[in-house]
Amino acid sequence: MFIFDAHLDLSMNAMEWNRDLTWSIAEIRKSETGMKDLPGRAKNTVSFEAMRKGNIGLCMATQIARYTKKNNPLPGWKSPHQAWAQTQAQLAWYKTMEEIGEMVQIRNNEQLNAHLKLWETKGGKKPIGYILSLEGADSIVTMDHLQKSYDQGLRAIGPAHYGPGTYAQGTDATGGIGAKGKELLKEIDRLGLILDTTHLCDESFWETMKNFNGPVWASHNNCRKLVEHNRQFSDEQIKELISRGAVIGVPLDAWMMTPNWIRGLSTPKGLGVTLHQMIDNIDHICQLAGNDEHVGIGTDLDGGFGNEQCPSDLDTIADLQKIPKMLQKRGYSAVAIENIMHRNFLRFLQKTWI
Repeated sequence: MFIFDAHLDLSMNAMEWNRDLTWSIAEIRKSETGMKDLPGRAKNTVSFEAMRKGNIGLCMATQIARYTKKNNPLPGWKSPHQAWAQTQAQLAWYKTMEEIGEMVQIRNNEQLNAHLKLWETKGGKKPIGYILSLEGADSIVTMDHLQKSYDQGLRAIGPAHYGPGTYAQGTDATGGIGAKGKELLKEIDRLGLILDTTHLCDESFWETMKNFNGPVWASHNNCRKLVEHNRQFSDEQIKELISRGAVIGVPLDAWMMTPNWIRGLSTPKGLGVTLHQMIDNIDHICQLAGNDEHVGIGTDLDGGFGNEQCPSDLDTIADLQKIPKMLQKRGYSAVAIENIMHRNFLRFLQKTWI
């Protein structure tokens, strides 16, 4: 079954982790054997080959470069200008992948529909479609930079990531969006960008909902009802998103899938983390919505972790093809399964880009 993944940090893996995604998973793992500079080394799950094997022909592909002020202990770039430059390096990598036929950028409905038709044909190596998304807006130095990003193909943006931000407050932070955040929201609305609510802390989330009437979604967000943490959305937040026609992508980072995860100590097998927890989150969103039209897949695979911190029954991203049968066993119809695997996000895009 065709899969749309609403969140993959492909360029971060290429440019910061120095992974050649044209290699196989095995080749990348072999090249990283013994490396200890970053978590998840030699345990990667994503490559172009694995994406094609899993029929993941389209994704939201991120640019990500956090700007951290002097009193912020989180890792990141020391100025927004450096962060902007890093997003441009990431964009250059995507363009280079286009030049060698590995990827193709999607900016509008015409390109989207043509790409979907291409992937319906049998045989041949097909480029993986990507829609550009910015995770955390701190690299947007001025509103002119957001216009530049739009002209480069940016179609979705999350105002915050982890910690305090310039335009909004993110995971583990507190506070609202302020004057700069409101200015950003106006420009997002003017450009017709999709606003990604993922990572917004509670105060920033509700203030954003109050000040923005354009298209919103959550590219990779689980349910607080199942794992109590501010990184997840409460039922009230999920219902707010549903009321606005949003789609919520369910991620596969193990600490967001089970309570009591301890970084560096817990293991997926030890805590019984499998794709069944992903189905639990999907089902919870469906129950809140009363239908299957507001949830999809947003794996965040290799988003700073590897298979040491994702479901134990997933070795590579190709194993997403296990999900349809699991949904079927939960009683989901064939139409519902297609909605969850790709149609919900595709309909959202097609409606937004009219």
